Amino acid sequence: METPENEQFRDSIGTINSEGKRAWVYPKKPSGRFYKYRSYVSYFLLLILLAAPFIKINGNQFLLFNVIKRKFNIFGFPFWPQDFHLLVVSMIVGVVFIILFTVVFGRIFCGWICPQTIFLEMVFRKIEYWIDGDRGKQIRLEKQPWNAEKIKKRLLKWFIFFVISFLIANVFLAYLIGGDTVINYITGNPLDNTSTLISLLIFTGVFYFIFAWFREQVCIIACPYGRLQGVLLDNKTINVAYDHVRGEGEKGRAKFSKKEDRATTGKGDCIDCFQCVNVCPTGIDIRNGTQLECVNCTACIDECDHIMEKVGFPKGLIRFASEENIEKKTPFQFTARMKGYTAVLGILIAVLIGMLFLRNDVEATILRLPGQLYQHKENGVISNIYTYKVINKTTKQIDDVSYKLLSHKGKIETVTHQNFEVPKQGLAEGTLFIELHQSEMKKDKINLRIGVYSGDILIETTKTNFLGPRSYR
Repeated sequence: METPENEQFRDSIGTINSEGKRAWVYPKKPSGRFYKYRSYVSYFLLLILLAAPFIKINGNQFLLFNVIKRKFNIFGFPFWPQDFHLLVVSMIVGVVFIILFTVVFGRIFCGWICPQTIFLEMVFRKIEYWIDGDRGKQIRLEKQPWNAEKIKKRLLKWFIFFVISFLIANVFLAYLIGGDTVINYITGNPLDNTSTLISLLIFTGVFYFIFAWFREQVCIIACPYGRLQGVLLDNKTINVAYDHVRGEGEKGRAKFSKKEDRATTGKGDCIDCFQCVNVCPTGIDIRNGTQLECVNCTACIDECDHIMEKVGFPKGLIRFASEENIEKKTPFQFTARMKGYTAVLGILIAVLIGMLFLRNDVEATILRLPGQLYQHKENGVISNIYTYKVINKTTKQIDDVSYKLLSHKGKIETVTHQNFEVPKQGLAEGTLFIELHQSEMKKDKINLRIGVYSGDILIETTKTNFLGPRSYR
């Protein structure tokens, strides 16, 4: 049995043709109220994306994800390997926020905030419109033979795309290794850092492939968030939606004619002009309902409003609305599901804030040297050897650092110097000995509490184990 034409959208995605090949999307250049707002949001976010690796707060890069050195900065807060639990909680907060946002407003994050969409729609497509022209000119240029005009336009576009991809790769690298490091590499001789240069060219190739060819397929095929929305949306979620009740009417959509009174014919307000399809950056027909490919970019809203204004029909045939609002005219309600996600998000944010306030600026660890037993010394003194690490998470150097026993009588001696320094946002490590008299040993293994001092100021406390023969006195 053949599939009706209006049901074919259920069997394939908009960017695949009937032969299973890539159907290239040539979206019409959007314009209108929402596109103007989206442009303002995009330019603001582009500014943040490009500047974040080079902005510093209290000496910390605003955003840094240095996996190699296991150092992360989020909004100027440094996270070390010892703060991994904080990083995990922060990521969970971000995920829950996106889930809540999707349940309420659908996939609007993809169309308005996602860096992939912002770069593609607000940078690369604008260049394409400037060089190749709007939708019709792009289609004609693609079909015409490789003459001088087509070669010139293609080479110019590809060159500009490559340059922008190279700049994006530099910024992306700054997020990974630090903005200052990237600037030093740029101002220095590239051959002095061949491994970084190779990485940079690989990133450039990836970005060029994505924005010059793969494009909307990232949202449709590669991005897991597009799949996630399928289980998050319901009939109460606000989406970019086609009002099928009004658009189809009793007798369905039909071409517009000035000679008829559409209100008396029973025809819907949709005049089947296909402008909402032509302007869509993912090539879908929004009139087929909520679809996986829709990124809620609102281009179809602006285009449909233009058409409705021209033919004298009310705007809003395509608008932000829930399925329930379209079918039953019920206003938006904050459902129990949304309240549940909000409560979870609030709890997680409170926990994260509490953990951030309780986090120490200095963290010390003292561990017994593996494979080493205790030593007997003169006068009943027992000695254990340890390795120590002191991490300074602040932007100031800590001077005159020393250890003192707080729980027992004894002595701590570092191998190099009794007092040492810990550099800003760095660590100091070494070896030390702890000596206790055997009379302190109530068990074969006891716990010691040790204070870390900067001069006479206690800046941190830590614990470790001490081994020795039990005292029977």
